[in-house]
Amino acid sequence: MTPAPAPLVVFDLDGTLLDTHADLVESLNHTIAALGLEPVSYDDLTHLVGQGARVMIERACRLRGHSLAEDGLPLLVERFVAHYAGNMPGHTEPYPGLVAAMNRLKSTGYRLAVCTNKMESLAVGLLDKLDLVSYFEAITGGDTFQYRKPDARHLTGTIERASGDISRTVMIGDSINDIAVARNAAVPSIAVPFGYSDVPVSSLDPDVIITHYDELTPELVEGLLKGSAAKVAV
Repeated sequence: MTPAPAPLVVFDLDGTLLDTHADLVESLNHTIAALGLEPVSYDDLTHLVGQGARVMIERACRLRGHSLAEDGLPLLVERFVAHYAGNMPGHTEPYPGLVAAMNRLKSTGYRLAVCTNKMESLAVGLLDKLDLVSYFEAITGGDTFQYRKPDARHLTGTIERASGDISRTVMIGDSINDIAVARNAAVPSIAVPFGYSDVPVSSLDPDVIITHYDELTPELVEGLLKGSAAKVAV
């Protein structure tokens, strides 16, 4: 009997793997200060993140009532990226229990990957600064492909790069983009409530919610995969 392919656990980055809020706010405020705009706060962040730096800057400008000229955006993105990359890892830290959870999964043969709408270079650079890159078979960003979450092809492309099997994959995230991309790719989803969603993650209808990474075990993932396989069989 052919053994089942190794399970693949795909993580979102900001608000899921890493608590990046302080550095995102700091770099965003540095960026919009060039326009003379008032700073944003952590409370604003949940309405701003999720689609990468470009969209975050656009949303911050709208929040502050500033009409941003299209030709002005590239320079602002450059300003944001330079500040963010130049200050890595800043205050960013893995969420409690994450590293132990990844070690548990890796020790039982699981593969891990990252699928984020953050620019790939920033995602890889940040994970490298935190000595976490080696945990992942693939790290894809919002500019890796021509599409990004919640487009299913962002997740399926990540799975392919990680040499995973879509029937043996679970997606973990904190926002609608993560749960939607899992649903669009017909992959089970795990939501975490400690990230940057602007609505309760329960309203996104994930398959499972975990409140701490102590709950992320091989048994939990296998249960989700078996449940998903049973649905397909029906």
